[in-house]
Amino acid sequence: MLERIIEFSIRQRAIVLLASIALMGIGMYSFTKLPIDAVPDITNVQVQINTNVPALSPVEVEQQITFPIEWSMGGLPNVEQIRSISRYGLSQVTVVFEDGTDIFWARQLVGERLTEARESLPAGLAEPQMGPISTGLGEIYMWSVEADGPKPDGTEYTQQDLRTVQDWIIRPQLRTVPGVTEVNSIGGYEQQFHINPDMAKLMAYGLTLRDMMQAIAENNSNAGGGYIEHSGEAYLVRATGLIGSVEDIKNIKVKSVDGVAVYVRDVAEVIIGKELRTGAGTHNGKEVVIGTSMMLLGANSRTVSEGVHERMGEIQKTLPENVVVKTLYNRTYLVDATLHTIKKNLVEGAIFVVVILLLLLGNLRAAIIVACAIPLSMLFAVTGMVENKVSANLLSLGAV
Repeated sequence: MLERIIEFSIRQRAIVLLASIALMGIGMYSFTKLPIDAVPDITNVQVQINTNVPALSPVEVEQQITFPIEWSMGGLPNVEQIRSISRYGLSQVTVVFEDGTDIFWARQLVGERLTEARESLPAGLAEPQMGPISTGLGEIYMWSVEADGPKPDGTEYTQQDLRTVQDWIIRPQLRTVPGVTEVNSIGGYEQQFHINPDMAKLMAYGLTLRDMMQAIAENNSNAGGGYIEHSGEAYLVRATGLIGSVEDIKNIKVKSVDGVAVYVRDVAEVIIGKELRTGAGTHNGKEVVIGTSMMLLGANSRTVSEGVHERMGEIQKTLPENVVVKTLYNRTYLVDATLHTIKKNLVEGAIFVVVILLLLLGNLRAAIIVACAIPLSMLFAVTGMVENKVSANLLSLGAV
């Protein structure tokens, strides 16, 4: 059989040469479509369900949150394993599906069961959310938000100010980059309105904490009243009541006592505060605000990280004065280093093969002809990788 193939190749050299050129063309075209990454992502198909419950201890989180959610996931098709973690203020349930399961179909099934599980959870205490469509290798870009000078009014930037810049300026713009599924924030302080009631004054007015909470909730909304037609024109009617400042909270009426209105400012102190936190972000020993971009499952990490880096340059122009963004980690650098290593190894390997063949065969022409099989085999392998959706990484190209 082998003799016939060799004999046919010798007699039909033109056909073999044209076929080789055609396969080379297909391989070169496939090379332009080949996704490039640093390492392969071998994470299984999983859906995470995260529930923030800051008021509960680990035991209560397990009993009231984790167990009902975990129990509701039982019986889902193609499920291999269900595991969970219950910590202070956090419940995390991970549903692992069989390899090859479509992640979007899996999330749809989990979402349907979550609707049923919510009925078993404490009302108003927990709202379970599915995690982003990403994996442990999805962190492709990290940056820090720092201040290299004072504010325009001369005061210093606080960690709360930098966290506000991260959450309300940087994060929304990065969420629009193709391939980015989540943008996380680490460090700093989240700005909050703190209402510190004076219990003695509440008792003096005959009020309770529930009365004040209800009054604030009822006065934190907008309402629409349709429109009024006048002289051929329509005037929109609306009532704006959303809280936007400390003064808005202070001026909320809680109750009337003997015809005299009692406001929040009469029974409580209202200030701008910060959240309680259990960790911080540092860079070179200095506390900073750190942001992380998560890549969509199946996306090209090099393309997405390049898109984030390009968008970050545009975002820098929109930041407040003396606030800068410094790149801490860019997956593109790792991918480029991996490609450089692979390229170096391929070139050295090809030279080594030619030298060995030359020494064994004693004929330079024969050695070069045999060595030509290396790039041809590489192009053929690339075509197969593209068809089977295998990325070019350190392992796959190293094996080729």
